[in-house]
Amino acid sequence: MRVLQIVTTASPFFEQQVQALEARGVDCTTVEVPEAEGTPATLDAYRQFYQRVFREGIGSYDLVHANYGLVGPFALAQPTRPVVLSLWGSEVLGESRRLTAVSTAAARASDAVVLPSEPISRAFDVPHHVIPFPVDTETFRPIPRAAARQQVDWEPDPRIVLFPYHPDRGVKNYSRAERVVAAVDDRIEDPVELRWIWGVPHDQVPLYMNASDAVLVTSDHESGPMVVKEAAACNVPVVSTDVGFASAVLDGVSHSHVCSGDDDLVDALIDVLAAGERSDGTSALELPDSERTGERLHEVYRSVVEA
Repeated sequence: MRVLQIVTTASPFFEQQVQALEARGVDCTTVEVPEAEGTPATLDAYRQFYQRVFREGIGSYDLVHANYGLVGPFALAQPTRPVVLSLWGSEVLGESRRLTAVSTAAARASDAVVLPSEPISRAFDVPHHVIPFPVDTETFRPIPRAAARQQVDWEPDPRIVLFPYHPDRGVKNYSRAERVVAAVDDRIEDPVELRWIWGVPHDQVPLYMNASDAVLVTSDHESGPMVVKEAAACNVPVVSTDVGFASAVLDGVSHSHVCSGDDDLVDALIDVLAAGERSDGTSALELPDSERTGERLHEVYRSVVEA
């Protein structure tokens, strides 16, 4: 089976998904929306993308898999091959009505639709399959905090809270994270530091997570966030706003909290730091792996091609 994968950004979980499909004998070609470094794709970029998709020679593929709602219309523009559309979540749970409308229309016209979590599933009324994004548990795994700090060159003593995004990404609400950590620092004896990471190699992210006392998510809205699953796979406590699938993932995970406001975030983070213990994410969660994700997507592909 040959599949044309079209995507806005080849995120790590997307690349894991493709690798899992190729391990099952699916021949994948990926076409990515061109964009300038650090800036969103422009209308001209999407025009170039459209032309590149068609240069790939649609007729040589068995189906087209559009990954993210905005590329759904480009996949559907070709009339000869079935289309599988994966929505990543922000198209459904985000605040852009235009994005939701475009994605919903593309979903209704597609031969199969895939969503990554139950919370997103409950908010979407087009028939679909729920196939969670895979977590690379060989990479995201528990590492002793002292050893992780040594590898990332962090001091051994301070309480460190990790904000796993760039501060300039407005939807992630770094200013809230600053307020929360400042309030925590005022209320406990030991000093607490807020640190952020961005642009480090994906396989180095687990070191920074394991080096931290907690991961703090203060986003206004999210399609995931994948960092919640990844931190849980590292047995690192997570304190998060109630966004995306955070509540579904962290339900039953020790020393991890989903909160409704700043005061709750402060209280939860104080509890986590006072306990000073790791979470039990690896034993409490059944984290989806790449092999199972590839198997289920392959089943969807077969059902579409054989229909």
